[in-house]
Amino acid sequence: MQKTFYQKELLIKAVQQRKGVNNNKKDVEKIQSWLNLFAMQNPNSGTATDIDGDFGPATEKAVLNFQKANGQPQTGNVDQNLFDKLVSPLKKAFESPISGNNLRELILNTAQNHLKNHPFELVINNQSNTGPWVRSYMDGHEGTEWFWCMGFVQAIIDQAASIQGKNFKTLMPLTYSCDTVGTTGLQKKILTRYQTARTNSALIKPGDIFLLQKTPNDWIHTGIVTAVHADTIETIEGNTNAGGSNNGNAVMNKIRNYKQSKLDFFSIESLV
Repeated sequence: MQKTFYQKELLIKAVQQRKGVNNNKKDVEKIQSWLNLFAMQNPNSGTATDIDGDFGPATEKAVLNFQKANGQPQTGNVDQNLFDKLVSPLKKAFESPISGNNLRELILNTAQNHLKNHPFELVINNQSNTGPWVRSYMDGHEGTEWFWCMGFVQAIIDQAASIQGKNFKTLMPLTYSCDTVGTTGLQKKILTRYQTARTNSALIKPGDIFLLQKTPNDWIHTGIVTAVHADTIETIEGNTNAGGSNNGNAVMNKIRNYKQSKLDFFSIESLV
């Protein structure tokens, strides 16, 4: 795999605890982030807490509640073993075995595996587009200006292609920009414009990438096509929400009407 930053998100340098001499602000922020992500999926767990890098009484109580919810000894301390449990969704997303008969199936199955592990961004220091999922998709970058939809798409294609020993960068450059991928598609003549796609759905295939067009050379959102129907496509996309925003906060499975939207399609066929 080319995009391996997620591995740094799986580790802490030392045991983190209240008044701990080895406490590290970034590691405490990681712990607090995962406590909040756990709370989103388990709202009665009592693990939501501020993300400020300070392992105070509130963080200690959140850790105790996480330990209780997971049947762990209630120490209030976080060692690597407990952190492994906190970060297990990320590890499962990037490291679970993925099967598929071809690259397209591998892409779909990889995307589905990420989706079921609930990737979600956080707001840290008043900055959206932050947290361990965003950093993993964006190679360490995070913050309000770092829209992460293309980072997600490339992480999925990279992970799937690497299973077959392929390098996704032969298809497109490593980038976080929809414009860069759209321009690459035009240069390689593998981008189907929305006007053509509307009249010939056979040109759209599962595993391809949609690009939401603002103007002919400006694209503002992206995702992976998972199914094609008469008027609609099904997708898995990052940095979106129920309304289909290009700056939402989650990975979601969505339905889009490609005959009423300006959706261009980037073909992955040359990588297949």
